Amino acid sequence: MRRRRARRGEGRPHVVVATRVFTPEPVAAAFREEALARALEEAGADVTVLTTRDPAAAPAVDRVRRVSRLPVKRDRKGQVRGYASYLSFDLPLALRLLLVRRVDAIVSEPPPTTGAVVMALAAVRRVPYTFYAADVWSDATDSVGGVPGPVRRAVRLAETLVWRGAARVLTISPGVDHRVEVLTAGRARTAMIGNGIDTETFCPDGPDAGEAGPYFVYAGTVSEWQGASVFVEAFAAVRHEHPDARLLFFSEGSGREELETHVRRQGLTGIEFRDKVPPAEVARHLRGAAAGLSSITPGQGYEFALPTKIYAATATGTPVIHAGEGAAHDRIAAGGLGWACRYDADEVARAMRGALRGESRPTREHLRAWTLENASLHGCAAHGAAEVLETLR
Repeated sequence: MRRRRARRGEGRPHVVVATRVFTPEPVAAAFREEALARALEEAGADVTVLTTRDPAAAPAVDRVRRVSRLPVKRDRKGQVRGYASYLSFDLPLALRLLLVRRVDAIVSEPPPTTGAVVMALAAVRRVPYTFYAADVWSDATDSVGGVPGPVRRAVRLAETLVWRGAARVLTISPGVDHRVEVLTAGRARTAMIGNGIDTETFCPDGPDAGEAGPYFVYAGTVSEWQGASVFVEAFAAVRHEHPDARLLFFSEGSGREELETHVRRQGLTGIEFRDKVPPAEVARHLRGAAAGLSSITPGQGYEFALPTKIYAATATGTPVIHAGEGAAHDRIAAGGLGWACRYDADEVARAMRGALRGESRPTREHLRAWTLENASLHGCAAHGAAEVLETLR
């Protein structure tokens, strides 16, 4: 493919970011893409973001110069999730990419269907594209029961083709980087840029949420591979000894309804499921929490994942209880970020008791300093922007 470096204004390359979610939606992908877009602007690029409009969200105050938003099909919880939702973004995206007057490079956020559209339009426009591989979607699909075999194979094929065709694949961890290398037989040009959190929003300074009693916070997606049910089981045991303790879920995801149903049927008390809230509100709740919670279901091939909810807690100076083996377990243990447990309700319950008693609790100062050094989203985005612009040389 011949790569042309068309310019806008005074020698500024024009990068288009195609993402189904963007701030102010309170999901990790939205913050990653905003940080990358801002870093590209800081590095001297003109940036246009092609994304969706969330009718339930407050009017966006965009921190990127040009953001184009169109309506998209959402599920009943307001998420852009599922094949119909993805296609409602992907099909118009093809036309939107054709209509952008001048393009030098394109960045695509998952799912792989969006990547496939970007791959095709990048070929038509004869420009390089970068794929932001924060997850391995085909591995996640394999971990979900009931997905037909042809769908699994199609997701795997689309994802690997997109990776192989990309000028860069940005990965967020050594585990994801390794999986991309294995699944493409080393044919993808990867750049491991790391992952992090917005340390301006998630910080120790500022008010907490004023919640009564000690509590734990699970903030993020609930699905099969996260396995958040282990916290419900553990908390049920802890609650007998600490009747004023609570477990707060600020979540969405395919497993939330099932988890809520289980809590109701078992008559468990002290567990509250709340709607997704803006990042600043999550930060306030984390500041006052005994611990943030993170988990990875074992045996589903997702042990390489590093959930962003870990960094959201540590950035506010709050320790983490993690359930599950793998990269997240090792990072929390090595960094002294809280309690790294096996995926076992009894072991998690012991960690919860320790957190409530303040035993072996890392200091707020240590957690904040570690996050600034190892998990700043701004630093990761700057690395990613440099890789994107490198594809134009």
